[in-house]
Amino acid sequence: MGSPVTLNRISIAPIKGMRIQRLAAAELTPQGIPGDRAFFLVDEQRRMVNGKRLGALMTIVPEHDREAGTLTLGFPDGAAVTGAVEAGERRAVTFFGLELQARPVIGPFSAAISELVGQELTLMERPPERPGGDRGAIAGVTLLGSASVERLQEVGREYDRDHPREGPGADPGRIDSRRFRMSLEIEGTAPHEEDGWVGREVRVGEAVVEVGGHVGRCAVTTRDPERGGSDLRTLHYLKAYRDGVPSEEPLPFGVYARIVRPGAVRVGDPVEPAPAA
Repeated sequence: MGSPVTLNRISIAPIKGMRIQRLAAAELTPQGIPGDRAFFLVDEQRRMVNGKRLGALMTIVPEHDREAGTLTLGFPDGAAVTGAVEAGERRAVTFFGLELQARPVIGPFSAAISELVGQELTLMERPPERPGGDRGAIAGVTLLGSASVERLQEVGREYDRDHPREGPGADPGRIDSRRFRMSLEIEGTAPHEEDGWVGREVRVGEAVVEVGGHVGRCAVTTRDPERGGSDLRTLHYLKAYRDGVPSEEPLPFGVYARIVRPGAVRVGDPVEPAPAA
C-alpha cells in the first residue's frame, strides 16, 4: 500500500506578483482562497503587471489583514509601509487583456513600490466580480505534487550536465516550489500523478475541486521566488521532458481546478481523487 496523499502546503499571493505567503489552513470558496490575489498592480497605461515583467516585485513581502482592513509591505532594505486599505474611484484597467473597472488603493503603497522597481505603478483592489487567478473562476485553485518538483530537479541536473553554462543558474541547487506559485501542494503522489486527475473531482480536506486542465508555464518560473532575478532554466527543463504532454497550455506543470464544494482545508488533510471513469 502506498503512502497516503496529503496536503503539505497552502499558499496565497496577497498582491499579484509579490512574495507568496504560506498558510496552515484556508477556506476554499467558489472564487478560490479568500485574500489570494486581493490586489494587483498596473503601469502608467493601466495595464496589469506581474513578476514576469518586474522580478523586483518578489522582494516585497505583503501582509494583508482582511479583518482589520490593513496592509503592510516589507521591503528588502528592512523598511515597511503600513496603512489602512482605502479605495479610490473606479477606473478602467486592463487585466489579462480584459477591460475591467477597479479601484486604486489610496495611501503610501504605490509610491513605495514605484520607487523600488524604478517605474510608476499603481496598487489596485481586485474587483470582487473577477477572481485574481490567471484563468478566472475555472481555476480557483492550482495543485502540484512535491514529487513532480523532485522530478523536475532530476531533469534539470541532467540538462545542466549536457548543456553546461557559467554564471547565474550554473548550479541551481534545490528547486524551490514557490517558483510555481501554486495554491495547494500535495505529498504522497508519484511524479506528475496529478496529470491523471484532469476531468475528475478531488476531495481536499472538507472541500471538493474539479480539475479542469494543466497549468502552462512562462518565464516567471525562471525567477528566484525571493530575490526576483532569473537564475533557473526552468522552461528548458520542462521542454526537455514535458513538451509532448497533451495539454491546452504549453509546458504543463501542475493542474488547475474549480471549487465544486466549498470547505476548509488544512496542512496534513487527506487528498482523495475520485476513481477514474
